[in-house]
Amino acid sequence: MKSWISRPVPVLPGATPAIRLFDTALGREVSLPASGEQSMYVCGITPYDATHMGHAASYVAFDLLNRVWRDAGLKVAYVQNVTDVDDPLLERATATGVDWRDLAASQIELFQTDMEALNVIAPDHYVGAVESVGLIVPAIERLLELGLAYRVAGAAGEPDGDVYYDVEAAGKQSMAPDAWTLGSISRLGEAEMLELFAERGGDPGRAGKHQALDPLLWRVARDGEPSWPGGELGQGRPGWHIECTVIARQYLPAPFTVQGGGSDLIFPHHEMGAGHAYSLTGVPLAQHYAHAGMVGLDGEKMSKSKGNLVLVSKLRADGEEPAAIRLAILAHHYRSDWSWTAEGFEEAKTRLATWRQALTTAPAGSAAGLIRDMRSALSADLDAPAALAAVDRWAESAVAAAGPGCQQDQALVSDAVEALLGVVL
Repeated sequence: MKSWISRPVPVLPGATPAIRLFDTALGREVSLPASGEQSMYVCGITPYDATHMGHAASYVAFDLLNRVWRDAGLKVAYVQNVTDVDDPLLERATATGVDWRDLAASQIELFQTDMEALNVIAPDHYVGAVESVGLIVPAIERLLELGLAYRVAGAAGEPDGDVYYDVEAAGKQSMAPDAWTLGSISRLGEAEMLELFAERGGDPGRAGKHQALDPLLWRVARDGEPSWPGGELGQGRPGWHIECTVIARQYLPAPFTVQGGGSDLIFPHHEMGAGHAYSLTGVPLAQHYAHAGMVGLDGEKMSKSKGNLVLVSKLRADGEEPAAIRLAILAHHYRSDWSWTAEGFEEAKTRLATWRQALTTAPAGSAAGLIRDMRSALSADLDAPAALAAVDRWAESAVAAAGPGCQQDQALVSDAVEALLGVVL
């Protein structure tokens, strides 16, 4: 599947210092490698509706990491998936009378247009679940061979043969220090897991499962649903978690550097994906796990199911500038939960106008200190609000100077704001 087209990232003099990032699985900040190629997998959309601000905030967050790595002089391998067949997509297609493939294609195109507008660096590989079925089937067959997956007999109108991952068996497969056990990534107790599993696509009540938390690996074909050849699994389609595991294993090192996504993916998605990877290879999926906070509207989490969405495409259609949308997102630390407000968006637009005015009077020699301060902020767990504050201080001084502006510093500041923050002045 083709990705979107990125703007070239300006190259700045000097380099970002060593980066510290909060690791969800460890519950603390860690120092990321300062040399060699770095790698990142960020879970993509299920394309049944337009990109809302919660999506945008997550992808902007990990775009910051991509940019800071690049500014440190490191090569970055970046992969993102798209879950282009799943229950929510099929349900929306049925409800709207649109073919599920057409619905997916239209929403993928809209998402990519939004990402391009927000100046999010495109992944090196943008990979769909459908195109990956041929890779996923052998992985599930291998888990069955290892005794870490099992088939469930049909009940209550369900057909025979759905395949589930055995979390208890998988947790006992190794005593190595880096071995996966249930809770290794999420650090949650069983009661919390059960609640979230039911909320986030799991089926804890499915008859015949060994444990309520065992996740689906392969859903055998049902009438009226799309399906693909599954070898010894039979005709069907893959579960959600195994999709990302297999795609990441295909295109990235084992383990890759950072698994990213919204905090609503910690459990069960990232937890189970990590388990699948360890079961298949005996190697952790990722070295580190990082998660962006949730974005709300009027005090509630923004989600498609609730319908309380602020859509990037709608703002753009209303004539709002993508750079201002991005600035409104960057005003909040990526790990924080926050709410989109009209007031916050107005502040972002004012900030953007102020920065552009200041650029015309950029004092000679002022860019170097600003770049240093921005790098320092972003290397400390991607502290975008602190980086924005540094640009605010520089802009205040530049406006106060009211001089003709130094062309060299104007260019450097413009490049720095784009390279590090992704904001085009």
